[in-house]
Amino acid sequence: MAGIVAAVLSCASQPAAAAEDTNLPIPRFVTLRSEEANARTGPGTQYPIEWRFMRRGMPVEITAQFSQWRKIRDWQGAEGWVHQSLVSGRRAIVVTGIPRILRRRAADDASPVAQVEAGVIGRLMECDPGWCRMEVQGYRGWLKRTEFWGVYPGEKVE
Repeated sequence: MAGIVAAVLSCASQPAAAAEDTNLPIPRFVTLRSEEANARTGPGTQYPIEWRFMRRGMPVEITAQFSQWRKIRDWQGAEGWVHQSLVSGRRAIVVTGIPRILRRRAADDASPVAQVEAGVIGRLMECDPGWCRMEVQGYRGWLKRTEFWGVYPGEKVE
């Protein structure tokens, strides 16, 4: 029995990988790594599940962090705490509003590549001041920053 108590005490004294040591900015955009992610009311498994995010690759914004927990918000405003293992540093966007035209280059008069429906998720590739290049369901092109959610105004993405 003493061996079990010693093992538990030695585990408790080991520092957890604190998120505060990552030096990553808050807020920041990431994506959901899992097909299903339980969002809790607080940073720990002892807190009740408030939401269940059900879209792998969906962009979310980390608005706070505590130890191994991240408080996230989605494009519709739903938020909750998830374990760090459920998010990835990959970048994605979600198309907002009405159907949008994915363009061959970053210009209003550029030829269309595809029409993209609201709610569709795409992989973010790069951004210039007014437009971002992305891949959406196999099509690559440019959307205006105002046509989707997943980047900050003026944020440079390479």
